[in-house]
Amino acid sequence: MSSSTDLASVAPAFVEMAHRIVWCSVATVDADNRPRSRILHPIWEWDGSDLVGWVATVPTPVKRAHVEHSPYVSLSYWTENQDTCQAECRVEWAFDHETCARVWDLFANGPEPVGYDPTLIPAWTSPDVDAFAVLRLDPWRLRVFPGTLLLKGEGELLSWRR
Repeated sequence: MSSSTDLASVAPAFVEMAHRIVWCSVATVDADNRPRSRILHPIWEWDGSDLVGWVATVPTPVKRAHVEHSPYVSLSYWTENQDTCQAECRVEWAFDHETCARVWDLFANGPEPVGYDPTLIPAWTSPDVDAFAVLRLDPWRLRVFPGTLLLKGEGELLSWRR
């Protein structure tokens, strides 16, 4: 069964599944409009009306060029029980101290399994080092597909589009 609905109905299910799965494939597009995927570890904040995702990452020249060319990403989560969820997002870099420190703390104090100590990355000694940056994810489309729907016909496909 498929259901297109409002953000307030889809976002909590999306966050629950994304935070349980943790790692996702993220696709960007280069200057020649060729896709490139990588595995990243977002954390999501849902305040009851807005959903924002954050990725702590190394701002490599490739990532920077891709986001400059096209400020959109596609994220896809999957786990062995066939639970999947996707987010299509506008993305922007944050390099300012306030945002970097807040996102650093968000990961450092986040719930397991999505929270982690950022200093596990050798180059990340603090949120102020050049090797640490933040990507802000503002979704315009979400999809939540429980594996039970595929395997047993039980559950509900949720989708939302701005």
